Amino acid sequence: MTKDGRDTPKGKTVASQTDRRNFLKKSLMGSAAVAGTLAGGSLLSGNQAAAQTSNLPPNLPEWTGSLGQGVVANPYGHPSEFEKTVVRRNVAWLTASTESSVSFTPLYALHGIITPSGLAFERHHAGIPEIDPNQHRLILHGLVKEAKTFTMDDLMRFPSVSRVHFVECAANSGMEWRGAQLDGVQFTHGMVMCSEWTGVKLSTLLDECGIDPKGKWILAEGADNAAMTRSIPIAKALDDVIVAYAQNGEMLRPEQGYPVRLIVPGFEGNMNVKWLRRLKIGDKPWFTREETSKYTDLMADGKARMFTWVQDAKSVITFPCPERRLKDKGYYEISGLAWSGRGKITHVDVTTDGGKNWQPAKLQTPVLSKSLTRFRFDWHWDGSPTYMESRCVDETGYVQPTIDSLRKARGVNPIYHNNSIQTWKVFPNGEVHNVQIA
Repeated sequence: MTKDGRDTPKGKTVASQTDRRNFLKKSLMGSAAVAGTLAGGSLLSGNQAAAQTSNLPPNLPEWTGSLGQGVVANPYGHPSEFEKTVVRRNVAWLTASTESSVSFTPLYALHGIITPSGLAFERHHAGIPEIDPNQHRLILHGLVKEAKTFTMDDLMRFPSVSRVHFVECAANSGMEWRGAQLDGVQFTHGMVMCSEWTGVKLSTLLDECGIDPKGKWILAEGADNAAMTRSIPIAKALDDVIVAYAQNGEMLRPEQGYPVRLIVPGFEGNMNVKWLRRLKIGDKPWFTREETSKYTDLMADGKARMFTWVQDAKSVITFPCPERRLKDKGYYEISGLAWSGRGKITHVDVTTDGGKNWQPAKLQTPVLSKSLTRFRFDWHWDGSPTYMESRCVDETGYVQPTIDSLRKARGVNPIYHNNSIQTWKVFPNGEVHNVQIA
């Protein structure tokens, strides 16, 4: 038995290479609909039109008959128009206005572990400020030997680092505490992204100013209209926090904190303060609105847990999922993502029979600390209904829990830190839906 009380894997066999080859051969030689799906390179629900026979081999497709656009047509590149449905989406009823809302990453459409900057989820408390980097300053003061103000040029003169880390909102999957609510992996798990972040280590700036021995906490404040503020322990600040000005090789997008933000690896999302303007060193936490009335965990007995910073190990299958149904019986590669705020993912198991049998998935390299990790699993679907789940383990030995075990410990009142196992139900017609099972 594992820590979550379920049976350990019993050695059930998965699809053989022969199964895979036979299915792919059938797909390539079969109906125009299946061939169209393969030619389009996508199983997304918004991109399912069958290819025209005239464009299929051995015929030359129509787009080979004329010149395409030149190199200056799109000075800044854009995705193909055939991928126009792959966008961030929001839930209109979730908040009173879009200025204090969230958009969700389309996890179902992503490959690998890096989230494109234009698809990375957003969370704002007062909209996106338009900041001139030449007029922006970062102040570091409080219990330091010398308070300093840094321009953007100053920050970019320091030695830089580039690291791949996820950022996850503490409320990711929060609407699922009382039962299955939203039918799509974009909405159940889409408040997470993973990017390459470039900037200067916060420890470098602290060394420049010199920390008073009494300094145990940092108050980080943003330049948005909400003046987002969070208390961060000095030990974390000296460990791996980055004052970042670039994401995925380019300067930050405005919605991601341009011109500068914090990256606090593994900690809940809103501690990664965007549009960073101030860092104050103090001897105790500030108990701001965003760590008292918000971003605390209300327990069943009415008490609330505070400062539950770490995003515990979590995983989800991104194919198949409600947005990407199955087309036919046969071989499929199940794919998904796993992550942990405590370090590296070491193991992912997948069940395709509702937890009766668990099998190890393959982890795609690179496997990085406090980063998304892609996992893959070979599967042969016989067309029968089934329940599909993934379960991950991180390098501390922590095992992703069931929703029942979380509810027993914390009740159904929390909004934050739901890292439970996600269940998809696969129906005989290939549709996939969000469900919860005991």
